[in-house]
Amino acid sequence: MLHTFVALVEDKPGVLTRVASLFRRLNINIVSLTVGRSERVGVSRMTIVAEASPTAGHRIMASLYKLENVLEVDDVGQLSCVTRELALIKVAANAQTRSHIFELAEVFRARIVDLAPESLMIELTGAESKIEGLIQVLTESGDQILEVARTGRMVMRRGQHTSRVLEAMRLAGVETHEAARDSNDSSALPEEEALPLPPEEDL
Repeated sequence: MLHTFVALVEDKPGVLTRVASLFRRLNINIVSLTVGRSERVGVSRMTIVAEASPTAGHRIMASLYKLENVLEVDDVGQLSCVTRELALIKVAANAQTRSHIFELAEVFRARIVDLAPESLMIELTGAESKIEGLIQVLTESGDQILEVARTGRMVMRRGQHTSRVLEAMRLAGVETHEAARDSNDSSALPEEEALPLPPEEDL
């Protein structure tokens, strides 16, 4: 069974080595590992896809939490998520086969990002099954695949916010409310500039 973990870690040297060593000690194979900057300064986001037994998810999460520089861990494999992967596929092509590959790219909503006399490069973004489907069709059509580069799985929860995101949204709402209140107060007349009373008539 494939487990998908999203871990927020401090952006410091050695963190990736500790995570890889943990899975080696647990004797669990990492299928894909994607690392990049997150929305927080100094914090990186790891998306780890590992093959393990269905009951191993909690054990892996507990072990990740024990690692130094690991801030948060979330097992999103069984949740409703948006999953994407980017692939670059270089295919051998000549004047006779280019049109056929262009048609395949259009069917899979891919893009041709490089064109050379003897090859072309396809860029495809989507679910893992979509990328595997294009590779399978190219292979069955007799097209020679020269190179394949894939980013690995990237995952984000669909319509569900963690407590950290909810807290950020709450703080943003408070700041907006205070700004609107200050704006309304500044538009009102100050006490010392209140409308004067009519003058008293002379006796």
